[in-house]
Amino acid sequence: MSSPVPKRLSFLDRYLTLWIFAAMGAGTALGVFFPALPSGLDALSIGSTNLPIAIGLILMMYPPLARVKYEELPRVFEDKKVLTLSLIQNWLIGPVLMFALAVLFLHDEPAYMTGLIIIGLARCIAMVIVWNQLARGSNEYVAGLVAFNSIFQLLFFSVYVWFFLGFLPPLIGLEGQVLDISFWTVAGAVLLYLGIPFAGGYLTRRVLRPRMGATWYEEKFLPKIGPITLGALLFTIFVMFAMKGETVMELPFDAVRIAVPLAIYFLIMFFISFAMGKLLGADYERTTSLSFTAASNNFELAIAVAIATFGIASPVAFATVIGPLVEVPVLIALVSVALWLKRRWFAGEAPFPLRQPGA
Repeated sequence: MSSPVPKRLSFLDRYLTLWIFAAMGAGTALGVFFPALPSGLDALSIGSTNLPIAIGLILMMYPPLARVKYEELPRVFEDKKVLTLSLIQNWLIGPVLMFALAVLFLHDEPAYMTGLIIIGLARCIAMVIVWNQLARGSNEYVAGLVAFNSIFQLLFFSVYVWFFLGFLPPLIGLEGQVLDISFWTVAGAVLLYLGIPFAGGYLTRRVLRPRMGATWYEEKFLPKIGPITLGALLFTIFVMFAMKGETVMELPFDAVRIAVPLAIYFLIMFFISFAMGKLLGADYERTTSLSFTAASNNFELAIAVAIATFGIASPVAFATVIGPLVEVPVLIALVSVALWLKRRWFAGEAPFPLRQPGA
């Protein structure tokens, strides 16, 4: 059964950018006026892992992964054209485009460049479902693509980070411009911050949904746990900016420098993916699902990896926080663009027929 299509964003999602700015401001203010707070937060650590942050990041990833419809994967695999197109968009064009934009705009700021590249490697598994529903895309296809990206991310994200931050830069003369990053450090971060919530989300869906029923799970349980992601994200951002203290006051211009290539990335990925879907003959529903999946990023994972690898107060982590600040308003605008393209490019098209069980 498909989830009901929302007419508009929920109150929490609609003002996500505002909540993030509020968390940044509150963290900065408390870090400045209460100098003992940063050291107190830093003391709650085992080795390089800050326990409150680790818990927050795992909780942040759990609701989206409990929402993923893993049972839809076989249906996506049946459509080889759509799956191949999604693979090319998400795991070839997206990372390469973000790498190129990061080098072009931030080659003189290795830390920010690294953060931007990490964002490009983290494919979306959460908010894309919202954008897709608002734009009247295929709920079933986006669920299958999200499930596929979740598994692909778990298996290959560490390899991608090594390739784009360790192997590729020296080949194009950027050796020393990208911060050193250990493959095993990233692998450990992915296992901790994606592996644990992935296992939790998958097992929750496999156990609770059959036992309590699909309607209860989709309409009662998931809406109850959904706000956990926002709360954990805001908590993480609050702590990051509390630990930065006064230095954050020097960063407004840096935030703009990071935001510009991000906005360009989201726009290019959306329009390229939409054009590719149209040219290959996919209908509006599947084209929209492909486009929003390709244009969105998993900023939760990017933040988690940046914090685990470079530290809470690092410039790399700061760059990843700019991701949702830019993505939310840009993708909301692209929902309207998608609906306009539907009227221009897909007028009179018959709705995509859903495959019935056993067909």
